[in-house]
Amino acid sequence: MKKLVMIAMATAVIAACTSQQKAEPEKTSAQQLMERLDSLRAKGIMYGHQDDPMYGLTWEYQKDSSDVKNVCGDYPAVMGFDLGGIEMGDQKNLDSVPFTRMTEEIKNHYQRGGIVTLSWHPRNPVTTIDGGGNAGQKFPEGTAWDVTDSTVVKQILAGGETQTKFQTWMQRVSDFLATLKTDDGRQIPIIFRPWHENSGSWFWWGEKLCTVDEYKQLWNMLQDKLKGDGFGESIVWSYSPGCQDDLTAERLLERYPGDDRVDMIGLDGYQWNPDEKDAFIARTKQNLQVLCDVAKQHNLIPALTETGMKNMTQPDWWSTTLLPAVQDFPISYLLTWRNYKEEWFGPSPSKPDAKYFVEFYNSPKTLFLKDVKN
Repeated sequence: MKKLVMIAMATAVIAACTSQQKAEPEKTSAQQLMERLDSLRAKGIMYGHQDDPMYGLTWEYQKDSSDVKNVCGDYPAVMGFDLGGIEMGDQKNLDSVPFTRMTEEIKNHYQRGGIVTLSWHPRNPVTTIDGGGNAGQKFPEGTAWDVTDSTVVKQILAGGETQTKFQTWMQRVSDFLATLKTDDGRQIPIIFRPWHENSGSWFWWGEKLCTVDEYKQLWNMLQDKLKGDGFGESIVWSYSPGCQDDLTAERLLERYPGDDRVDMIGLDGYQWNPDEKDAFIARTKQNLQVLCDVAKQHNLIPALTETGMKNMTQPDWWSTTLLPAVQDFPISYLLTWRNYKEEWFGPSPSKPDAKYFVEFYNSPKTLFLKDVKN
């Protein structure tokens, strides 16, 4: 009898454990990506590059090419792409990148073990002309940088023609995200960074062009739309204002949509001139300290979501400026902007900064694709 009781008890324990295992929901791809981003911070800072596999200073759309890889022999850990133009139904984005190629390269980078982040510079829904065909046109009429009308966000939220148009635009973003799937049909997880640099006023969603409440409503409208379309389990949401002098936590969080709305928090900050080296280092350090403190308090992943030096007029920038500015902070990644032949921010084998980028690559503080592959 004693043996039968013990067997019964053991069976009950096993059943309880099995039941508990069944009760625990499987982690979404976004949750898995968040855990990965968090754990990799213990190893170092991932390097990211915008439009990395699309074009460089001396080439365009060559299979498996990358200015970063051509310099150091490795891909960036993070690749960034922009959806500007998708809202118009254009075939190419605002930087003339075909959306079909973007889908292909996002899939390629995910399959090789990399991480993808998307931004969106939508055209101005009040001043733009319907019909598309404006890929490559950047300034200023009708673009994201068109701030001639200071009521765009208000008009989107108020209903009527502008809201109807914007609903169509959000649907086109949703339709594009639906193309980001693996061969077996799984949705590829991405970091999505909409409405960025909102602490400035050069975009129609900037701080002088909408109230705090209007900005949050705009964020929520887009998020609710994409979650409603089934992307709640595959998107890591990144809130990313711009770097500022003497940044405070209160200033950083001024337009913050809320802990239930945000997964990552970042800053965008550039160095534009060689004589700004010391100022860039000091400001970046001060800003990242505030960023990391806020991220810890709100259980968020911090990142330097955009950075760079235009045209690398200080060739040793990688090893003597950027690395000293970021290496002491537990940020997930930093992303330099694209390499376009008239304006570039990443390394290139054709430029003097290449050897200094190799020093940056060899630092134990930086992570590239080979360092993060599962």
